[in-house]
Amino acid sequence: MALANEHGFGLWTALCTIQLGRALAESGQEADAIAHLEQGIKASRARGIGADLTFGTLAKVYGRTIRGPEGLRLIGEDLAVVADIGQHSTEPELHRIKGELLLLQDPSNPAEAERCFRTAIEKAQRHAAKSWELRATTSLERLLTKQRRRDEARTMLAEIYDWFTEGFDTADLKDAKALLDELS
Repeated sequence: MALANEHGFGLWTALCTIQLGRALAESGQEADAIAHLEQGIKASRARGIGADLTFGTLAKVYGRTIRGPEGLRLIGEDLAVVADIGQHSTEPELHRIKGELLLLQDPSNPAEAERCFRTAIEKAQRHAAKSWELRATTSLERLLTKQRRRDEARTMLAEIYDWFTEGFDTADLKDAKALLDELS
């Protein structure tokens, strides 16, 4: 970020600010994460860079704070932009994030969240996006387990997990493996 600032590379400064926001979000520093993400998004939009998973990251952080409704609004906007420009590669993850946010907002009404997870899985399958499919299936598995639908959850998760032949040290595959072990 310092080099980008020093040389006047405004877009790179914006993108570095977004990445810093993501890192802060992962470390649980929501307030700082939100500030950096909002600043980076604003600066990148000013330079003609539009929607991507940055809104999803910001929406997730909003969901962990009292700004959950704003997170759902952002996901809705991002899904609309993705549909308008035909950039469907991020769509599965956006639907998954929407489902997670809905559960955070109202855990007593899981039906819409389940629809979001199933939509995310279907869209990931359509594009052969196995990583997005794994994430969405893991989210659905957690929901189904809470609903005492363990067999259905385990079958779905095992099917996508068994597809992978490498990368077992990644966070998503470690998470899926832990859940499968828990269900066994």
